[in-house]
Amino acid sequence: MSQVPGKAAGDTRSRILDAGERLFMEHGFDGTSMRMITSQAGVNLAAVNYHFGTKELLIQEVFRRRLTHLNQSRLAALDQLEAEAAGVPIKPSRIVDAFFGTALRMAADVEGGGHTFMCLLGRTYTEPNEFVRQFLAEEYAECVERFLAALYRALPEVDRNEILWRFHFMMGAMSYAIAGTDALQLVTGKFDDENPSRLAPRLMSFLLGGLRAPLAEFGALK
Repeated sequence: MSQVPGKAAGDTRSRILDAGERLFMEHGFDGTSMRMITSQAGVNLAAVNYHFGTKELLIQEVFRRRLTHLNQSRLAALDQLEAEAAGVPIKPSRIVDAFFGTALRMAADVEGGGHTFMCLLGRTYTEPNEFVRQFLAEEYAECVERFLAALYRALPEVDRNEILWRFHFMMGAMSYAIAGTDALQLVTGKFDDENPSRLAPRLMSFLLGGLRAPLAEFGALK
């Protein structure tokens, strides 16, 4: 049977990306070797070098494969909200859902790989690698800038620096929650309820509470 042109190469590339995604999620960037990736993907090192060149370029493609789609989905949701608002500031809860809710919906996609990717993204934030952190900052720049601008308009009474801090805390909370509950279980024991479908409503409630919390009062530094 003749093979569809380019299909084998595409399958090989996808297997390498899938293997890298799983292994980087399980072991981190530094803890994953090229040998581990080739073994799980069922390819030789030459195939990885042909498609990606280096481990650094491979992990960039692992992130781009889904992160580009995630950020495009976020921006599309924000575009729709802004069109519907017709110049009026958008409710903060809707902005939060467009950014964080979109990510949580991807994390719920166990069959399509979204869950694995979001766990990888969560691990990357909790165990930062300088190279990966710089790459992600560049990939996120446009998307985060748009969402921060929307929050500034929605919360004009809140100092912009305070919004930046709260957005930072929200990113951290989401990343930690998606990365898994193992660390928390080490000190608190097993959760009574670990139903993954309940993560999104729990986390969204927490994020909105943090965004709406009374502003901190800072006394003079001693």
